[in-house]
Amino acid sequence: MEDGLSSFWGPVTSTDWCEKNYAHSSYIAEFFNTISNVPCILLAFIGLVNALRQRFEKRFSVLHISNMILAIGSIIYHATLQHMQQQGDETPMVWEMLLYFYILYSPDWHYRSTMPTFLFFYGVVYAVVHAVFRFGFGFKVHYVILCLICVPRAYKYYIYTKDVSAKRLAKLYVATLFLASLCWLSDRVFCKELSNWYFNPQGHAVWHVLMGFNSYFANTFLMFCRAQQREWNPKVVHFLGVFPYVKIQKTKSQ
Repeated sequence: MEDGLSSFWGPVTSTDWCEKNYAHSSYIAEFFNTISNVPCILLAFIGLVNALRQRFEKRFSVLHISNMILAIGSIIYHATLQHMQQQGDETPMVWEMLLYFYILYSPDWHYRSTMPTFLFFYGVVYAVVHAVFRFGFGFKVHYVILCLICVPRAYKYYIYTKDVSAKRLAKLYVATLFLASLCWLSDRVFCKELSNWYFNPQGHAVWHVLMGFNSYFANTFLMFCRAQQREWNPKVVHFLGVFPYVKIQKTKSQ
């Protein structure tokens, strides 16, 4: 799929996707794959505002900000299709998973000060090694392993949560992840066939949008669970009866 097109950013040096390059602008290599990250930024911003407004722990503000940084990195990558920018997209993905690991496991970690220190240095070392050796398939394997490590703890949170609305958030997380993965795989495996269609369904762009909602559902569910641990009386409410967010009612002593 790498056609080596020369435009404003020069020849393609990164992994190329199924979308036709520079079809809509000489400044944007993959138009739909680029703009599809905008909803991810907006959803992360909404989560950040809610975390700050209700005074959640800083870890959740950092998590929402990391979602925004990841989406911005993806915008730059798909707009340029340059290898350095691709690494600027992939490395924050690993950092984000380290944040999820911290949020999931830190409440029961006996030596709490050691975890953020270890994860910080792990993230720094990975960024340097990834920049030097330019992992391809290795990056994907490493990322999947980090995701799988988080699964048991996330499932434990789910089974110990009795609130139906909170459980629905977890189910929405799984559903959007499944659908997004199908779109990603279809875009990679059936690109040749899809490119011959009158309209390319832009599976990778749809992946971006679905993963934006996926991250929002995951973050909202984790915020609910953490508020429950702190005995803040959390409740999942819906803006206009549709959009979910966590509302807490702390006592005066809290």
